[in-house]
Amino acid sequence: MITVNNISKSFDDKQVLFNINLEFEPGKSNMIIGASGTGKSVLLKCIVGLIKPDEGTVEFNGRSFANASKELQTEVRREMGMLFQGGALFDSLTVEQNVMFPLNVLTKQSEEEKLERVNFCLERVGLENVNRKMPSEISGGMKKRVGIARAIVTKPNYLFCDEPNSGLDPQTSIKIDNLIQDITQEYGITTVVVSHDMNSVLEMGDIVNFMHEGKILWTGPSSEIGDSDVQELNDFVFAGRLMKMVKGV
Repeated sequence: MITVNNISKSFDDKQVLFNINLEFEPGKSNMIIGASGTGKSVLLKCIVGLIKPDEGTVEFNGRSFANASKELQTEVRREMGMLFQGGALFDSLTVEQNVMFPLNVLTKQSEEEKLERVNFCLERVGLENVNRKMPSEISGGMKKRVGIARAIVTKPNYLFCDEPNSGLDPQTSIKIDNLIQDITQEYGITTVVVSHDMNSVLEMGDIVNFMHEGKILWTGPSSEIGDSDVQELNDFVFAGRLMKMVKGV
């Protein structure tokens, strides 16, 4: 469980987040959606400790993170996995070396133990026998799956995904959505996904949090997102022609 308590953040004289309160549940895909520039990425960075909020706290299973000791922050960070937008693989490292990187930094496992874990994670995301390939030799969808393998290689309790389908075609996007959802449920991970892709919301979103101008205007299950009476949410959800056809408007 991740609990966000009264998070506010400003840059210079511009306030970006306004008293955000959220709970992200384990074993579920907890989505933060909204248009570009609404504060989604800033909120995510506050949650994972890359940005310090002006006010408020973030708790990981009751452990306050923002003002914690370095020891506690390190402990919590060891429990995090991150899927970056675009994959963010190291171009000079092989697929195997990319996935093994967190194990090299965060554990004292033997080479045999690390390789066994890497192979397990690559197999879990459907990428057997690609260990020696370079990132330049694989497709965009494969890079995202390598990124997921790297994110789960340390057996995290918390998984953060920043626009996991950015730049992917619709079929590959669905595969990535399903993979993240399966891993979340299989391992009981608390997963937080930042996205503006309504297909992803409908495909894997369990709990959806809609942000608008730095505030949370609606929270609920994805199955109820089309029945909201929040105008800003309706404008976002039904902005595209396809969603309007689904709604019948």
